[in-house]
Amino acid sequence: MRSVTYSMSVSLDGYIVGPDGGFDWTAPDEEILRLATDEIRQVDVHLMGRRLYETMLYWETADQDASLDDSMLEWAELWNPLPKVVFSTTLSAVRGTARLASGGLAEEIERLRAEPGTGDIAIGGATLAAEAAALDLIDEYRPRVYPVLLGGGIPFFPRHERRVDLELLESRTMGSNVVCFRHRVVR
Repeated sequence: MRSVTYSMSVSLDGYIVGPDGGFDWTAPDEEILRLATDEIRQVDVHLMGRRLYETMLYWETADQDASLDDSMLEWAELWNPLPKVVFSTTLSAVRGTARLASGGLAEEIERLRAEPGTGDIAIGGATLAAEAAALDLIDEYRPRVYPVLLGGGIPFFPRHERRVDLELLESRTMGSNVVCFRHRVVR
C-alpha cells in the first residue's frame, strides 16, 4: 500500500511559517535542495491545500527564471509533471497537472491508495496535514528542522489531543545545521 508522507520545513519551536506569515528562513541550500529532489522522485501524487498550491505556482514557470541554477531547474522538472490534488473551497480552477479534489480527504487518499503505483502520496500544508493526522492517514512524518525560533505561527504538527507513537527511521544533520528526520507512525 502506498504511504502518505508529510514533509516540510519547520522551525525548532515547531512552526512552518512565522507569526507574520513569513518563511524566508526556509530558503534551501544545495544540500537541502538535493534532499527535497530525492524525496520528490519517490512521490506519485502530491496533495495540498490552497495556500501551498498558490505558493508552488511559481514553479510552473520557473524554467523561465534565468537566476535559477541547475539543481533548482532539476527540481522544477520533477515537480511540474507530478500530479497534484488541491483541496480548496475557494478555487474554481487550477493549472498544470493539478486538479481540484472531488471528494473529502479520506476518500481521495483511499482512492489514490487503491490505484496502481509504488510512489508515495505526499501531503503538504499544515492545515491539510492536520486534517489527515486527525483521521490517522499519515504514515510518515519528515520534518526538516531549521535552527530558528519563530515564537508562533502555523504549527507543523497538528494540535489534537491524541497520542501518536513514532519510530525513527532516519536522522541527518546537514551542513547548514538543519536536521532532517523520518519517522514512521506506529500502528
